[in-house]
Amino acid sequence: MSQRKNRPPRSLYCCSQCGYQSPKWLGRCPDCQAWNTLIEEQIPGSNGGAAHRPVTGPAAAALRLTEIASTHQLRQRSGIDELDRVLGGGIVPGAFTLLGGDPGIGKSTLILQAVGRLARQAPALYVTAEESCLQVKLRAERLQVDADQLYLLAETALELIFEKADSLKPAVLVIDSIQTIYSTALESAPGSVSQVRDCAGRLMQWAKSSGIPTFIVGHVTKDGSIAGPRVLEHMVDTVLYFEGDPGHPYRILRAVKNRFGSTNEIGVFEMRESGLREVHNPSELFLAERAEEAAGSVVIPALEGSRPILVELQALVSSAPYGTARRTAMGIDHNRVSLLVAVLEKKAGLSLLSHDIFVNVAGGVKLDEPAADLAILAALASSHLNRVVPGRTLVFGEAGLAGELRAVSRPELRIQEAARLGFSRCLLPAGNARNLDAPAGLQLIAVRSVAEALERLFD
Repeated sequence: MSQRKNRPPRSLYCCSQCGYQSPKWLGRCPDCQAWNTLIEEQIPGSNGGAAHRPVTGPAAAALRLTEIASTHQLRQRSGIDELDRVLGGGIVPGAFTLLGGDPGIGKSTLILQAVGRLARQAPALYVTAEESCLQVKLRAERLQVDADQLYLLAETALELIFEKADSLKPAVLVIDSIQTIYSTALESAPGSVSQVRDCAGRLMQWAKSSGIPTFIVGHVTKDGSIAGPRVLEHMVDTVLYFEGDPGHPYRILRAVKNRFGSTNEIGVFEMRESGLREVHNPSELFLAERAEEAAGSVVIPALEGSRPILVELQALVSSAPYGTARRTAMGIDHNRVSLLVAVLEKKAGLSLLSHDIFVNVAGGVKLDEPAADLAILAALASSHLNRVVPGRTLVFGEAGLAGELRAVSRPELRIQEAARLGFSRCLLPAGNARNLDAPAGLQLIAVRSVAEALERLFD
């Protein structure tokens, strides 16, 4: 028995990128193929001590589905309409939400503004594990956050956080950030795979048993994914990404996972000195600085969930000085651009082989829907031919490899937004125009092929 107690603790090697576990060290993770990411960590309870007990509530009882009350009317409004839109209409009791984003993008600013508004009606606990309470107070003054029931706690030990939360019973709990929280039941350092996984699991259990919605802020890696084990994203109910170009004041909040709502909705914000301001009409904002008489500029009615947004797509085609042509795309898939360049050469007769091509979505917006195909083709042709697309014209449609144009989803929302902002012409696939009624003042131009679209666009 004494030999069993005195034996050294067992350990595993965990990948810091994906959480893969191995009994021995490996130079390359077999799961995510990352190099030098396996870190030695002790197995909880293997050194003779007892592992921690999970946070649990009262014994669960089996309930009929019809006996469970719907939470549609129980959603709590955060006070920020754009955040509520992305969450699916508000905050669900007991929801466990992860907010990620690049450093300095505004994650802490967004969550502090939201919890500050929630604290006007009920107590809220903001756990700052990276800053002091004074630093958060100074930031709150700059953001004009003034709530008597907002409690700040500068703590990194998970057990002490639970102790304070159980005594306060807040309406919402915020952990900033999960990578700096540690559990005393584990001997590994804060931010390690086992610590992040264990702390997130216990926070999830606490949120479900107490019914208190919990937000955790997470760091991201170089490739833009949430730092820590991949299982972290599977644990939470909602994963929110706060993204944007540091060179632009606009920020986009996007849900990539949401158990209580759609994952297609986005929230648009503008970063100002006094904090984040909601943008209720992003189309006007993204088109405010557009030069209408510039070749290579096209407006597309993009669709984010149920929200149409008019954005400017720009293309620049120039002669390649060294023979090897470059293909650069920002805000849109590079492979999609290369495919459309080939379609333009083959089906429209434009010679682009010896030209550099640059495509950009203005304002830092990212487009990932096929409806942008026709806009890319029009912008490339406009720049190459040096012919301006008429200023109050917009285009959308999916292009096939045979040069045909295919219908896209929700065309009625796209043309309604275009008519509201005063556009007079819309180039769209014939399959969409067949069953559409044109709004007053907007002319619908139905086209069936890429060649026909370019001909009608510049006539």
